[in-house]
Amino acid sequence: MTQNHREGAALPPDDDGGTLDPRQASDPPTAAASNTRAMDNGPQDDPVTLYGVELRSRLLLGTARYPSPAHLEDAVAASGAEILTVSLRREAIGLAAQSEGEATGFWRLLRSSGARLLPNTAGCFTAQEAITTAQMAREVFGVDWIKLEVIGGEDTLHPEVFGLVEAATALTAEGFKVFPYTTADLSVAERLLEAGCEVLMPWGAPIGTARGLADPYALRMMRAAFPETPLIVDAGIGRPSHGRRRWSSEWTPFC
Repeated sequence: MTQNHREGAALPPDDDGGTLDPRQASDPPTAAASNTRAMDNGPQDDPVTLYGVELRSRLLLGTARYPSPAHLEDAVAASGAEILTVSLRREAIGLAAQSEGEATGFWRLLRSSGARLLPNTAGCFTAQEAITTAQMAREVFGVDWIKLEVIGGEDTLHPEVFGLVEAATALTAEGFKVFPYTTADLSVAERLLEAGCEVLMPWGAPIGTARGLADPYALRMMRAAFPETPLIVDAGIGRPSHGRRRWSSEWTPFC
């Protein structure tokens, strides 16, 4: 789960495990699994502001791996999310394999959802690859928000922080509003802010592991170091309860 994160008492231990292979993601989300609004979708009286846009929901919802556009539509409605992430590469491949009607339905759903789109650069392993993908996403979706991912390796899908800072510097210079997928390393965070990022997206755990927040202490350290910067916990969140725990003004969960 994602998006402006922080605070509070120590987290209780989490023994629900999760797959050790980040490439073996959990089953596609369903409307029932995504019904976090019914479970209290964040503090509705405590909006968060990202790049000048005020949002009431602190949940960001992904759009990949749903069985059908109808399932995605149900999940968007149930979650109350105001930001939907979308992968230019993944959706381009997926839509190419779908019938024309299915593809049209997906794009119509995105446009009619009323949510703000946050394209990402998933699958990019170099700074230049991520920059090019971001530029293409801006042309396709007509937005200057970009969730910037530069991946260090296929085994863990961990952020490649040197390429990340390089790409963030170039994209902010081009007017992009960058949401960088990063670790909780404070030095890297500082470089990203210096590059022009106004939001940080530290991982909760490696992508696909569904382990929840692996190192809440590191996230609290990041909050203390950058008290005015929105923090969006990204990756590793496998259950609504993982995000609900940190549903506070400290950080925002990302699904």
